[in-house]
This record gives sequence, structure tokens and C-alpha cells, in this order.
Amino acid sequence: MVEAHGEKTQALELAQEYRRLGGTRLAKMDDNIVSTRKWDDEPEEASHFWHDRVETLDDRHQAEVVSHLKSMNS
Repeated sequence: MVEAHGEKTQALELAQEYRRLGGTRLAKMDDNIVSTRKWDDEPEEASHFWHDRVETLDDRHQAEVVSHLKSMNS
């Protein structure tokens, strides 16, 4: 199912832009808890993007963005 507009599309676009900027965070999903892990340094531009565009979202919307990142479990 493809959504032309909506939260999932916006979340996917944010995740894709973050990765395009060189972001290195990985999604961690355990027992309905969604978080990210970052072990490697990432470009300053990606870090600023995450801080300014993703961390400012409420928890539900942040989780939607994180769900589009590469998973630690992959």
C-alpha cells in the first residue's frame, strides 16, 4: 500500500534525507520500544538534521522515522 501523503511518507522522507546526509544511526526495536543506536561518528550535517528535524518530533512520529532506518537486527 502506497500513501501519496501522510505521516508514513513524511517519516520515510525524513529517514531517507538523514541517510543521504551520511547518518549512521540504526533502529533498535524491542518489546514495542523504538530507539536508535549510534556507534560511529556521522557527518555534522546528518547530526544537525537529526537534532533539528527528528528529535523535535513527538515520540510517535520519531518512532515512525526510526522504523525506516536500517535495523540493528538485520
